[in-house]
Amino acid sequence: MQRLYKTRWRAAGHDLPMTVETSPVRFDTKIAVLLREDLATWQRLNVTAFLVSGLSTRSPEVIGEPYRDADETEYLSMFRQPVLIFEGSGEVVTRAHSRAVERNTAVSVFTSELFGTGNDRDNRAAVRAVPREKLDPVGVGVYGSRNVVDKVVKGARMHP
Repeated sequence: MQRLYKTRWRAAGHDLPMTVETSPVRFDTKIAVLLREDLATWQRLNVTAFLVSGLSTRSPEVIGEPYRDADETEYLSMFRQPVLIFEGSGEVVTRAHSRAVERNTAVSVFTSELFGTGNDRDNRAAVRAVPREKLDPVGVGVYGSRNVVDKVVKGARMHP
């Protein structure tokens, strides 16, 4: 059920337009990041940032509209939906990587070798040097239909 109401915000002389209230949005897709459970906090944050940065390159529909504040300052667009963060053992992450590749879903990978590099060129060379079945993924990012992503991260648990 939709309710239409007019909201006025008079702070700093700004008026907001009419607002539409709707039920919560439920997406038929999912964005998930799966991290190896033994990573240090800084590594978890760094790996997550790198993994999600690649998802929109293959699936631009994951990006929403630019943000603006009441003063019309424009901010960059962000994902249109939440990112779910999971963790698991190295075996769980490796299995998820294989599942994502087998299901041909949008997947980004961060391998242990990337902690020793400092730029995109060296990162790509480090991944390129290792056959897929011998990669040591410490994290994967996936985007796809809800049921496919659920199957990819099966066995992982939500990050605390």
